[in-house]
Amino acid sequence: MNVDKIRNSLLLSAILITSSCNTDDVITEELEDHYRAKTATSVAEQTIVFEYTPAPGQFINETKTGGFDGTQTTPEAAIAYATQRMKEKNFVSLGGFGGYIVVGFDHSIDNTGCYDFGIEGNSFSGSSEPGIVWVMQDKNGNGIPDETWYELAGSETGKPETIQNYAVTYYRPSEPKQPVKWTDNQGNNGEIDYLAQFHRQEYYYPLWIEEDSYTLTGTCLNARNYDASGNGSYWVNVEYDWGYVDNFSPIDRLTEDSNAGAGVNANYFKISNAIDANGNKVDLKYIDFIKVQVGVNAKSGWLGEVSTEVFGFFDYSMIQAE
Repeated sequence: MNVDKIRNSLLLSAILITSSCNTDDVITEELEDHYRAKTATSVAEQTIVFEYTPAPGQFINETKTGGFDGTQTTPEAAIAYATQRMKEKNFVSLGGFGGYIVVGFDHSIDNTGCYDFGIEGNSFSGSSEPGIVWVMQDKNGNGIPDETWYELAGSETGKPETIQNYAVTYYRPSEPKQPVKWTDNQGNNGEIDYLAQFHRQEYYYPLWIEEDSYTLTGTCLNARNYDASGNGSYWVNVEYDWGYVDNFSPIDRLTEDSNAGAGVNANYFKISNAIDANGNKVDLKYIDFIKVQVGVNAKSGWLGEVSTEVFGFFDYSMIQAE
């Protein structure tokens, strides 16, 4: 049996369901096949970082635990930073709401109908900082993520409190060691707090962003963090059921380990959960690129902004085969 021929036949015979689809319909796009099969030299982990654009945050530009050294003043240098951090299994902070990272692999990741890939964070009970996952297929075969992003549905998808196309604009502080102000497209405003007791770099605003303001747009979940002490001393970031990075999920962590030491642990994702901008399911036979984006706009007192952290990405099928 020629598996490649069968896969190609399925892809080339796919149909495009019309715009009358409702959210229960599945849209299968007719694609030119640029599937990249695994080879003997393929690796499970991400092999390239295409973009690293965090929102402002306490670990951005931070030279101690954050791992910056002050030379990350261009997008290329920021990408090199994120690449090396994940290679060393150190965290990459995405800052406040909307901050994101985009990665690729040396092969296409198959849609198996089960868990297809994992993304590592450091969640534990009482500390979840959810990141939304987006996937893309390299339809034109040019090797760069310049096509349509599809969100992976999670437990909060479709709920009235979940905001689609939520946008936050961040403003460069006029002087060092100041909070970063923001406004959103819902008429709200606020600040990324400057936490002088912990992180004393001059700016939490990314040094490689030349503009004095920038806007990040994505899906915003209803924040679940709260002050459990009543006096600001003990904050809890409550987990979501499933479908998010850096989230202490009872479902998609695939372990009952409490991770009390806040070590690296993964959430697992299904390509079959992909949806388009209208909430329609999308049938992607494989994907080539993954984006993770901070999915809440919240802060937890002295802990600072709720910020997704990622340590790495991997093709789950290759991990299982080892």
